[in-house]
Amino acid sequence: MNQLQAMRVFLKVAETESFGRAAAALDLSNAVITRYVSLLEAHLNTRLLNRTTRSVSLTEAGRAYAEGCRLVIEQIEAMEASVASSSVDPSGTLKLVASASFSLLGLTPMLRGFRDRYPDVKLRLTLLHRPVDLVAEGFDVGIVVPHLVNSGTLINRPLMRVASVLVASPDYLARRGAPARPASLTAHEFLAPSTDIHGSAWSFTGSSGETESVEIDPAYAVNSSHMLRQAALSGMGIAVLPQSYVAQDIESGSLVRLLPGYTLKDADKEVSIVYPGRRHVPAKTRSFVDFALAHFRDRELVEADSAAHPV
Repeated sequence: MNQLQAMRVFLKVAETESFGRAAAALDLSNAVITRYVSLLEAHLNTRLLNRTTRSVSLTEAGRAYAEGCRLVIEQIEAMEASVASSSVDPSGTLKLVASASFSLLGLTPMLRGFRDRYPDVKLRLTLLHRPVDLVAEGFDVGIVVPHLVNSGTLINRPLMRVASVLVASPDYLARRGAPARPASLTAHEFLAPSTDIHGSAWSFTGSSGETESVEIDPAYAVNSSHMLRQAALSGMGIAVLPQSYVAQDIESGSLVRLLPGYTLKDADKEVSIVYPGRRHVPAKTRSFVDFALAHFRDRELVEADSAAHPV
């Protein structure tokens, strides 16, 4: 038995609480995972896992052994990293996960820039609307809204903040008119994110700092910014959408920004870049995180300068 490999396999089963998920994360078959764990238990003459048809859980001995395995593997990884040349170019496959709505806010140009700089790193991107467990699902880096990440042992670096605005199509406004103040929204067809993203209470701050709150029962709610934008473009009503997402629509006149003298409170989305909090982050992960942070920091500076000095 390759004991170190058996320890890695067992630790992954312990972290994911699943033979199947461990097999997928390690790119091994279920049979190989099961055999490694069985050999390890036989070697130790101790049961490490409680198994049922529905779940896998650690025994008391298994919890202690898993912690020991984690320390041993971290020490080995630290030793290997310390002797590796720091000049080696990042390479290998980087598994990324991103919030699907954020992917439409300029993710592709950043990925293109990263690939141009690091051609030896292959990118594997998965887009999700649901919460994600970065470690259990085998991702190296996430670009997500923080509340959609389940893993607790992650480094979380703020990437950007996306403001939300009210928009409607010229066709809708020709039929129904434009709201003069937030309270007027109750008389309109309101298109909103689903209630698990935002509740029915919406607060607006005016130019002089006053706050106006409105309870709105949306005519249409959906957990997809893409679908909300399509609904607004089709003239279904007034939508709440990320400003960056509809900037080109507003510029072209396909959508009109409403209530420009007000800002939406508690509707902005903070997008973060997250990755496992290891002592020694792989070069491919470290280079991607640094590149992404620099890319969006530079973009915010350009946008801020454009706003301060309009042409």
